[in-house]
Amino acid sequence: MSDAITIRYQAAQTIARDAGALGLKYFNSFDTLTIESKSHQDFVSEADKNVETLVRAAISAAFPDDAIVGEEDAPAPGTSGFTWVIDPIDGTTNFIHGIPQWCVAIAIVQNGQTVAGIIHDPVHDECNHAMLGNGAFCNDKPIRTLQGRPITNGSLGVGFSGRTRASGSVITLIDLIVQAGGVFWRNGSGALSLAYVAQGKLLGYVEEHMNAWDCIAGQLMIAEAGGKVEPQNADDMIANGGRVVVATAELFDQVQAMADQAYKA
Repeated sequence: MSDAITIRYQAAQTIARDAGALGLKYFNSFDTLTIESKSHQDFVSEADKNVETLVRAAISAAFPDDAIVGEEDAPAPGTSGFTWVIDPIDGTTNFIHGIPQWCVAIAIVQNGQTVAGIIHDPVHDECNHAMLGNGAFCNDKPIRTLQGRPITNGSLGVGFSGRTRASGSVITLIDLIVQAGGVFWRNGSGALSLAYVAQGKLLGYVEEHMNAWDCIAGQLMIAEAGGKVEPQNADDMIANGGRVVVATAELFDQVQAMADQAYKA
């Protein structure tokens, strides 16, 4: 990897930790937050906005020519060829109700490819990170996806949001998982769920539609941790979002087949 990527990868870890520290201060007084509803079951708090402001300011100060795309504010153009894709708090519904399942997600994209990804869980002090071709880590410890596990021996993450159909496809997917002898799991933070796949806590994760700031950091992390990821162009994901299917190397084909069946209608 180039020095330009390495420098950004290292900086992203520091920025994610600083953002997480600010987010944690808000979380510890979650019952006093100012909250707005963006749409059905989609919330934004003052914490989301202020943490994203911190992240954008840090990126702009260190890398003024880089583009920035985030969940809460308008995209900032750049000329360097690098794009930072950020979610200041993934799992806002959990966050505003005091549930300790949320994270800061940062990805760095170059030429349609995610080259670095950070998913920082401040509550548990777990900074998951990966750089293309360099492996995946939680803090300083290398992480790996599960190996040699059938679907009957572990949990499969299932995501669902208001962006997708209200019923039908996700119900079909859950039914297929149960019929196969598996267990479905949902925590309300897609990015954190993807980190759990990379850490070897979940067998995989499936969601009909995710935005880039929720998933591309975790997709890189899983690939670097030995798992398999449905291939996508990062620039296209930034523009449109898309389906996410990830799993251990052994289970990927089975999980992808269930997603195909569930989402075909």
